[in-house]
Amino acid sequence: MKVSHPCNVLMLYPLFSAESFWSFGESCKLMGVKRPAAPLGLITVAAMLPANWTVRLIDCNTAPLGDDDLAWADVVFTGGMLPQQADTLRLIELCRAAGKPVVVGGPDPTSSPHVYERADFRVLGEAESIINEFIAAWDSGARSGVFTAPKFQADVTKTPVPRFDLLKFEDYLYLGVQYSRGCPFTCEFCDIIELYGRVPRTKTNEQMLIELDRLYQMGYRGHLDFVDDNFIGNKKSLRLFLPQLAEWQRAHGYPFELSTEASVNLADDPELLELMGAANFFGIFVGIESPDPATLVAMRKKQNTRRNIAESIHKIYAAGMLVTAGFIVGFDNEKASMAEAMIEFIEEAAIPVSMVGLLYALPNTQLTRRLEREGRLHPGHDVAPTIGADQCTSGINFDPVRPLRDILTDYKRVLEHVYSPAAYARRVDRLMTLLDRSRQRPELAEGDIRAKVGAMETVHRVVTAIPEARGPLWQTFMNCAKRDTSSARIAVQMIAAYAHLGPFSRKVIDAIDTRLAALDNEIVTPAAAVDVTAA
Repeated sequence: MKVSHPCNVLMLYPLFSAESFWSFGESCKLMGVKRPAAPLGLITVAAMLPANWTVRLIDCNTAPLGDDDLAWADVVFTGGMLPQQADTLRLIELCRAAGKPVVVGGPDPTSSPHVYERADFRVLGEAESIINEFIAAWDSGARSGVFTAPKFQADVTKTPVPRFDLLKFEDYLYLGVQYSRGCPFTCEFCDIIELYGRVPRTKTNEQMLIELDRLYQMGYRGHLDFVDDNFIGNKKSLRLFLPQLAEWQRAHGYPFELSTEASVNLADDPELLELMGAANFFGIFVGIESPDPATLVAMRKKQNTRRNIAESIHKIYAAGMLVTAGFIVGFDNEKASMAEAMIEFIEEAAIPVSMVGLLYALPNTQLTRRLEREGRLHPGHDVAPTIGADQCTSGINFDPVRPLRDILTDYKRVLEHVYSPAAYARRVDRLMTLLDRSRQRPELAEGDIRAKVGAMETVHRVVTAIPEARGPLWQTFMNCAKRDTSSARIAVQMIAAYAHLGPFSRKVIDAIDTRLAALDNEIVTPAAAVDVTAA
């Protein structure tokens, strides 16, 4: 095998252009960290580079980029998701001005390569399938090019252990690992199946345990997220992996408290729930989107129909795992009463952290292609806002069927209710009566960053920052503390989350008010001619 020339690679993880429900800015400050999650994609690519290439990583969300960093680099790698697009483009121009070749990759460049034409290199698709072609071209003297991986063919059993050594663990609330890629479902608005396919590919059990060993040996303890798009997408492989994961955790004293994302049909599988509880999973993100069956069918999320979703969520609670959930406002089939229906569902299911956003037609999805065919897609739909906007405030980048005013009013109504201090505190309280933590380790591992701030201090700091939440949050904390210590610890995590969610929801409501005021000066014609049943 040809030996590569030595090379200095500067990896830059771009800024997220705006706050979102996912950024947890205030909650991170509370815990003394800078960001919720570490950049797993870049450190995985770093592990694929030749051994004699030297890699330096700067997460622009946690550290400044200095002139000396650019001067040191022979080549710069960057790229990321749609909310990072604006800063990725800024970094490309910065590198060009410094005369440094820049390589872009990741989900957004793969979905919208035309947006990134100013980059010297575009590496599109899954890196495992194409990175060697880029390396060979670089070694041969090429200083520009486009490298496109064949779709859905990367062999993840050959993916190397990520370069965790490039991270500053103390900067992050949690770290991530990846077990599988892809999702078997066909949700119309989702780009996962376009990027990674519908046949979930999994790493080997041995691979995953080696990654856990590496993190353990490096001294990491605490929250570890399996970043899979649907952790239960390949149940056959998962049933073989989870017992080994549980045994590894037991043998090492449960150093990691685990979370992931899964479809709601997890609740139909008592064996998987039991296995995940035994492996010390404490949290699951579930995409619920809408409580209305007709809307779910229209968006092709049929796995959420033919079931009582609230009961499904309660089954996950009974297995000891709290649920955070995603909801979307703005689908064609929504009824006029959708706001009340969504509020009632969130309350019935007792989901404190409900990520409610406006529908955004992402590049490279079935939804975007349909809206384009119908002539409803707005120009520049794949160009991210440069400042201060995210899916919560800049969604509905198409002509909706329902009047935009009605959609925005409903959205505002949902946020006003679910993130009012009293409603949020009640859901936390009720969640703790439904959560059976008997399978999971009750205490945090020694060295877990979340143990740095005591329970009483956390609640005190949150209610000091948000005085109107003082009564409800203290009452909920006291109720949970009387039940059991494990319940109280989870309740404190939910209260810490409100340090971000409460104020951020107010910012979104103010932004929606601004959009509503702007509509007073516009004449908006709804796309009423569209046959929503066909859609």
